[in-house]
Amino acid sequence: MEDEVDRLVAAWRRERPDLDVEPLEVLSRVSRLARHLDRARRLAFAEHQLEPWEFDVLTALRRAGTPYQLSPGQLLTQTLVTSGTMTNRIDRLAKKGLVERLPDPSDRRGVLVRLTDTGRDRADQALAGLLEQERAILAELSRAQRAELAGLLRQLTAPFDNIPG
Repeated sequence: MEDEVDRLVAAWRRERPDLDVEPLEVLSRVSRLARHLDRARRLAFAEHQLEPWEFDVLTALRRAGTPYQLSPGQLLTQTLVTSGTMTNRIDRLAKKGLVERLPDPSDRRGVLVRLTDTGRDRADQALAGLLEQERAILAELSRAQRAELAGLLRQLTAPFDNIPG
């Protein structure tokens, strides 16, 4: 079975035989798969009236477990955005009734962001939709192949995920 990357690599090998284009065989596929995954995710989230960034914040709170609350700083760490961006996101989610701000009992100046029942339901439904989309993307692989691929991708991503700072 041939794909677009096979055609791209063949063209580069013909045009630039002096270069080793082997990395393209893996990383161009990862890049193309990421674009397909992004489309599938956007579709799954849109079906539940969520933007990808909304899903990220809501699911960070959902994963925290009951009472589904985190500080804005903890949300920053999990979603990798600036504090100004996070403040704006919390404002927008609160306006939609998906989260609420509460005073932090351990810090008089601090606040906690808590998932509302509506936010929890929306996050749960969107996650189920996302998993359905992702299962379809992986349908061609056996369970063993999925496990092997997950391990190989972990090996590539772990150094990036474990950089201090």
